[in-house]
Parts: sequence; C-alpha cells; structure tokens
Amino acid sequence: MHYIRTLMNKKERVKFIIETLEDLYPNPAIPLDHTDAYTMLISVLLSAQCTDVRVNQVTPHLWERAKTPKQMVKLEVEEIADIIRPCGLAPAKSKAIHRLSEILLEKHNGQVPNTFEDLEALPGVGHKTASVVMSQVFDVPAFPVDTHIHRLMQRWKLTNGKNVEQTEHDAKRLFPEELWNKLHLQIIYFGREYCPARGHNEDTCPICSKI
Repeated sequence: MHYIRTLMNKKERVKFIIETLEDLYPNPAIPLDHTDAYTMLISVLLSAQCTDVRVNQVTPHLWERAKTPKQMVKLEVEEIADIIRPCGLAPAKSKAIHRLSEILLEKHNGQVPNTFEDLEALPGVGHKTASVVMSQVFDVPAFPVDTHIHRLMQRWKLTNGKNVEQTEHDAKRLFPEELWNKLHLQIIYFGREYCPARGHNEDTCPICSKI
C-alpha cells in the first residue's frame, strides 16, 4: 500500500483525484434545496454548523412564511428564530437573516449581489458562504472550503491544513480554475460517502488507498 503511494508525485495525485471524482460524481447536485439566489443564500447561512439534510428539512417551513427579502423583514426576529431553531445558533442566524434582508432592500433593490465584496458585507455571510453563492448561483469560479474539503485536502497531502484559508489557497493553486465549482461539490460528496472523519478505512477508500 505505502509502496504504491510513493509512486505518485503531487501533480499525479491531483490528476488521479480529478479523474476518480469525475468517474464517481459526473453531475454532482447542489445539496441545499433552493429556488433562487435569495433562498440559496439563506440556506447556506443556515448550514453553518448544521447538516444540509437538516437545513433542507427546515427551510420549507421558513419559505412558507417568507421566501423573499420583502416578506422576511415583515417577520419578527423571534419568529424566524423559532422556525430555524433545529439548525442551531438560532439567535444569531435569525438576526443575520432579518438584517441582511433589510440591507438587500435598502442597498440592492431586493436582489442578492453578485460580488464577493457585497456578499461578505452582509451580516452572517462569511467568505465560505459568499463563495458557495458565487460559485453555485452566479457560476463565478470559487472554492468554498468546508470541513470535508479541509479534511480531505490534508489526507491527500495537498495542504498543510493550518487553516481553511491556506487550504483554499492550495486548492486553487493545484486544481484548474474551470473545475473549481464542480470539484467543490464532488469532494464534499466523496468525503461523506468514502472518506468520513470517523471510521475511515484507508484500504478501501477509492482515493486514499491509491495515493
């Protein structure tokens, strides 16, 4: 096993990873249910420290009450918090959702902006959330780094993994830009199915067993 791994340099590992992920997930779906840029933005915000499955269970109840900024600002923060409580961090997330909806109406004609700068200026929207929206809604090349990508990039020895910023920098340096948006999703699916944080079997993992 270890002998096989020593035969691949970093460039070869990257090529093998790309090819394997393309074979396994040729058309990866966006895991968060959404209908437009606004519902995607809110869904990504809710996914912080929460699973996509849980978010998809909660958001239909929220959309019944409000699925546009104009509708959302009419709700009390406490109402939003009650609905999204299963996602965790409800007090902070509900305030962010209410305020960012106000800002969208005040500064962006009720539309989700399509620049990193404007997105990251919104409450509750960090670089990762902005990157997901830019890549999956506006098709702008980005490489959002979640826990799966951070973990796998380390396991594949493609980053020193000091922090997510470094992992993102290394991913963008190693992988072709035209593949970023798709690879981001492919790696997430792979991490969930074959390369989990716990109970990972290195000998049966389609990538870790070969590189």
